Amino acid sequence: MMFSTFKKFALDESGAVTVDWVVLTAAIVAIGGMMYTLLNEGVRSVDEQTGQALSSMEVQQISFD
Repeated sequence: MMFSTFKKFALDESGAVTVDWVVLTAAIVAIGGMMYTLLNEGVRSVDEQTGQALSSMEVQQISFD
């Protein structure tokens, strides 16, 4: 009786899919965090350079009379 219950439990794979999804989701979140860390400084530098370039430009008004 005990052996058949254990065998049935061991052969049941319904929980394996859940574990796979948890591992895949954790990997995707970790990759996203690493990409944020790697790209953060570069994007901040481009943002500062763009802000400096735009602040030094003159805006001309056009009249549509």
